Amino acid sequence: MSDHVHTEDTPRVTELVSGIIADVQNLVRQEVALAKAEVKEEWAKTKTAAVAFAAAAGVAVLSVILVCFAVVYFLNWLTVMPLWACFGIVGVVLGIAGAVLFYSGKTQASRINVVPRQTMETMRENVQWIKNQT
Repeated sequence: MSDHVHTEDTPRVTELVSGIIADVQNLVRQEVALAKAEVKEEWAKTKTAAVAFAAAAGVAVLSVILVCFAVVYFLNWLTVMPLWACFGIVGVVLGIAGAVLFYSGKTQASRINVVPRQTMETMRENVQWIKNQT
């Protein structure tokens, strides 16, 4: 005779397994929803950085064209340097400014997370929980 007697209050193994499967399915759905939300948030950051890059580039090009000629001709008028030397000096200064702007954009872009970190962490926790349940 068995020590364990099945009563109506005791759940069966199939009921327990189906409950675990239902919980896992629900958990996966929640994780997918969380991943979608995180990806959407990161996409918004990406768009903001792209707009900043585009705006910086547009303004820089316009500004460079207008100011470059003015500065070159001012240097030429102010000094006895040949025109080509004035263009060279202005070009180097603008190159440095461009490098600074590029670094600023690179810093903003490095803050973008392609892999949703929160979702990855909760997925690890869920896998560990599932392993502990079996």
